[in-house]
Amino acid sequence: MQRERLVVIVVYDGVQMLDVVGPAEVFATAARHLVDGGGYRVRIVSGDGQSVRSDSGLRLDVDGPLAEQVDPVDTVLVAGGRGCHVAAESAELLAALDDVGRCARRRGSVCTGAFVIAAAGWLTGRAATTHWMAGGRLAREHPDVRVSPDRIFIQDGDVFTSGGASAGMDLALALVEADHDAALARGVARELVLFLQRPGSQSQFSARMEHAIPAKSPLRTVIDEVVADPAADHRLSVMAERARISERHLGRLFAEQMHTTPGRFVERVRVDFACGHLEQTDLGHAAIAARSGFGNEETMRRAFARVLDLSPAEYRRRFQTTRRIPAQHQEKR
Repeated sequence: MQRERLVVIVVYDGVQMLDVVGPAEVFATAARHLVDGGGYRVRIVSGDGQSVRSDSGLRLDVDGPLAEQVDPVDTVLVAGGRGCHVAAESAELLAALDDVGRCARRRGSVCTGAFVIAAAGWLTGRAATTHWMAGGRLAREHPDVRVSPDRIFIQDGDVFTSGGASAGMDLALALVEADHDAALARGVARELVLFLQRPGSQSQFSARMEHAIPAKSPLRTVIDEVVADPAADHRLSVMAERARISERHLGRLFAEQMHTTPGRFVERVRVDFACGHLEQTDLGHAAIAARSGFGNEETMRRAFARVLDLSPAEYRRRFQTTRRIPAQHQEKR
């Protein structure tokens, strides 16, 4: 009989309940499906062992303090929530994470729990994601982390990070599949009425909504068109014509309202689009470059180096899903 895997979920005052119960339900459901052992046991712990109050006001009892976890830990996940920044300043919690993290087989975070594990040093020099609204702050506060806030989840070595709260369930499903097989993950997803592989990525939210663009801003139409069709002609002159303003004024609006340039915004959207194809399809790099608006592989490679500090080939090796969609079934978007 296979050994039961212990999953420890770390909470604190201001934690988001879905970040906790979502992954917990995935692991618990997987355990019910496993009749030959090798299941999961979930423990909820806090830094001091005291119950916590979630950011919705609900109180959550815990199984004890993180530092007194004596059983071998397979997986430790830090949940996110509005209290993550205070938790990231807790010396007691960070010290306990350091101890447990060095012993666990794998480590990670759900949503803004990335701020806590970054403070613990787990993300230094690694690629990571978090909620799309918090990606900019994570990158500013931890410049040694390669932040991609548009991904559903990212694995870098033994460290896993996920995007928004519901993405924690996507991550848990991926961990279940890695431990067992796609059939089990599929059964869990079916029972919980989840996507086994969520279509798209956080970029469908972040690229359009990362900044609060005024309702009457000429940028709204321009940005929507770039996100809807990254491969279209999005030269500065063309975008300015669509917005019915001068190129100089368009550049000024991007700087003021998006904190970037038109060219860098278009490049980022195209990289996001290409990442999705690299993760989820068997298409060759030349085809992906064409669909994403880069024109050729070399242009795409240079863009990846600037935005992600990775080549497309390296990105695919790291993040390609085991549930790829064959190229012949891919329709050009």
